[in-house]
Amino acid sequence: MITPTASVKDNLQLLASVDGISHIDLKDAAGATLDTIENKPGQQGSLVVYQYLAEIFGSIDAKAAAHGLEVFAEHTVDAKNRPGAHPNIDRLLDVIDTGKSLDVQVVRA
Repeated sequence: MITPTASVKDNLQLLASVDGISHIDLKDAAGATLDTIENKPGQQGSLVVYQYLAEIFGSIDAKAAAHGLEVFAEHTVDAKNRPGAHPNIDRLLDVIDTGKSLDVQVVRA
C-alpha cells in the first residue's frame, strides 16, 4: 500500500510495470498536448506514477495530484525545496495550485 512514510523506491515497486508503454502524453482540457513523459531512463519513475494516477483517477486533478505527491515521497520534499529540479512533480504541484486538470493518454509501444 502506498504510504507517505514509504520511500519513492518502495512505492514504485508496488505499481504496475510500464513495459510495453512508449510514452504518456499529458493534455489540457482542449486536448492539446502539454508534455510527454517517455519510457526511458530518468523518466521511468514518473511514467510509472502518472500511469498509476491515470488508472486510479482517470485524469489528474487536484486529488490525483495530491496522491501523486505522496507516491513521489521524499522527491516531493526535494521538489518543493528546489523548483525546477523535478518537473513532473512541479506539474502536480501546479495542478493543485491552479485547479486545472490533465488528461493522460498512454501510448503503447
